[in-house]
Amino acid sequence: MRYEETHFVDSTRPVWNYSLFSDEDVRNFQQGTHYRLYELFGSHRVTVLDRTGYYFAVWAPNATAVSVIGNFNNWTPDVNPLFVRLERSGIWEGFIPDIPIGESYKYHIKGFNGGTLDKGDPYCNFWEMRPRTASITWELDFSWRDEEWMQTRKGHNALDAPWSIYEVHLASWMRPDPADEERYNTYDQLRQLLVPYVKKMGFTHVELMPVMEHPFDGSWGYQGTGYYAPTSRFGDPQGFMALVDAFHLEGIGVILDWVPSHFPYDYHGLYLFDGANTYEYADMRKGFHPDWNSYIFNYSRGEVKSFLISNARFWLDKFHVDGIRVDAVSSMLKLNYSRKAGAWEPNEYGGDGNLEAISFIKDLNATVYRDFPDVQTIAEEATDWPGVSRPTFAGGLGFGMKWMMGWMHDTLDYFKLDPLHRRHHQDKFTFSIMYYYDENFVLPLSHDEVVHGKSPMLYKMPGDDWQKFANLRLLYTYMLTHPGGKLLFMGNEFGATTEWNYKTELPWHLLQYDGHRLLQDCVRDLNGLLRGEPAMYENQFNMYGFEWVDLRHRDESVIVYRRKGKDAKGDLLVILNMTPVVRRDWKVYAGGKDAWQEIFNSDDRKYWGTGDTNNPAVPVRLVDETDGIYELTVHLPPLGGIVLK
Repeated sequence: MRYEETHFVDSTRPVWNYSLFSDEDVRNFQQGTHYRLYELFGSHRVTVLDRTGYYFAVWAPNATAVSVIGNFNNWTPDVNPLFVRLERSGIWEGFIPDIPIGESYKYHIKGFNGGTLDKGDPYCNFWEMRPRTASITWELDFSWRDEEWMQTRKGHNALDAPWSIYEVHLASWMRPDPADEERYNTYDQLRQLLVPYVKKMGFTHVELMPVMEHPFDGSWGYQGTGYYAPTSRFGDPQGFMALVDAFHLEGIGVILDWVPSHFPYDYHGLYLFDGANTYEYADMRKGFHPDWNSYIFNYSRGEVKSFLISNARFWLDKFHVDGIRVDAVSSMLKLNYSRKAGAWEPNEYGGDGNLEAISFIKDLNATVYRDFPDVQTIAEEATDWPGVSRPTFAGGLGFGMKWMMGWMHDTLDYFKLDPLHRRHHQDKFTFSIMYYYDENFVLPLSHDEVVHGKSPMLYKMPGDDWQKFANLRLLYTYMLTHPGGKLLFMGNEFGATTEWNYKTELPWHLLQYDGHRLLQDCVRDLNGLLRGEPAMYENQFNMYGFEWVDLRHRDESVIVYRRKGKDAKGDLLVILNMTPVVRRDWKVYAGGKDAWQEIFNSDDRKYWGTGDTNNPAVPVRLVDETDGIYELTVHLPPLGGIVLK
């Protein structure tokens, strides 16, 4: 029943007593088990006693008074005071008639120790464009067209489906004016530019670096103030909905980077929200993040836990996203993360795990997979914490996948080597399979690897220009044929020659040069190979999908492995030649099939390779009839990878 049907509403005041909360809502909020708070908190357009306006609700447990200020009352405090609920929940609420959509507002809070603060709405769906910091009344109505995707996406997002993720920073992927960091493409323009590009390149998913509202461009979105609002840099929330919708219409999943680990100290944000440590730990040994000069959510507080899990559900529910990549999980799990001895306190059992954060993460994942079984949660986690991507009922943290940071570091270290020295480091190259089956891994070559002096991917490769491109094509061939999901940061696909700079756009002018344009074609075709060959993904997270075939040629730096799907007829052989030496009539011994053909060669002329070393036919000879072993004779291109089927 509507509130006014069972309660007297005093319509003579500037703020009417009105509530969307039930007693059960309040209890669940406090206990950390209310996961649809976006339907209650914030500003909501409602009609009360035939008057339309906005209902406001905010949590400020240490406040002595809260009022709404905005253009409608000339930003005058105390004119429109909210009512505090009497059960001491710290919820302030009320209805203000005649406020229109698009009205800027803040909460004026008289808080702890008598201080006053003007805060943005933690639950609002739209913010003013920075540097302005007010919230905006809005509604999330939208006519979705992605019904077919939503009904079938369980197959697209499954662990036995192909995963090739294109990581994008929306502001700097492409700009209207590369020299003007204050101008952005709109969501509408990105829909017309980015969606066709991702489709053409064959990626299965796009991962967007944080789109939640944030005040400082240089944080790349990882220090947010508006957890429930897509950034206004590119337009309104409906614009972002249309972008997600467009990706889905092209069969592309959308993953959002999500940051439940920390938030900045901006005055209008969550820090000291009502004058006290409301969202963050009061003990700065747990509440302050020394690496990022930011503040850590208090996972022990039920209201904070409800806020965060509701936020994850919000993006899955209201914006149809296909998953969340959870940032900085390591910093959440460890009390001593980036802290010296004496700067942290062990948990009640004497360990270094943040028990409250661990419980929060498990509840988060259990809730997401309960309510949205056709999406994925992905952890950016860099330690050896066990069971990150194992179900909570099996003792794990419950993520669907985890970034394979060890693979990334070892692989880049290996490829940076002069090819003549790679024979001494084959163990570094092959080590990933030793622990691969511990988790469901995504292989990332992310934004973190092309900033802060680490150099762009192309210039990590040794040799002259031709060798750099050949090495990079070889690396991508290895990456796309290694089991697991794959993630490639924007610009890596065409060999950017500068580090990523969020203030400008990708160096698209490089595509006028053959090496860059044809590298882009190589990545496109590798994505097509991944999507088109079930052996590349059907068993990508179990031991039946991969087999070493030849690791005995360490001195020649030639490595051979087999990718296996559910039908052995579709098995693939991957042969990598890690040196610039052409190897003709190379013998490979493999069982099961008496006919093979080359379906991919990274040295093809169409990828700016030499094109001199290929295999139009692969001679096969039976050498062991008992075990069904065949000898294949192939030609191996310099710094090249070939795939046989």
